Amino acid sequence: MADILPEGEELRRAVKWISGNLETDPTGSVQKLVEEAIFKFDLSPKDGEFLIGFFRKRKEVD
Repeated sequence: MADILPEGEELRRAVKWISGNLETDPTGSVQKLVEEAIFKFDLSPKDGEFLIGFFRKRKEVD
């Protein structure tokens, strides 16, 4: 399976940040973390949609 890397450094940092938070608290809300990441990393709504889809697919694989 090929990894899909998001474009833009801030989006990459957001993926790492959300992943780290989910490792610390696996029961955490992805939606809430994505909302926080949008503001923390100054992401666009399109980036937010990418993050939600990315973590939804990741959950399905696990």
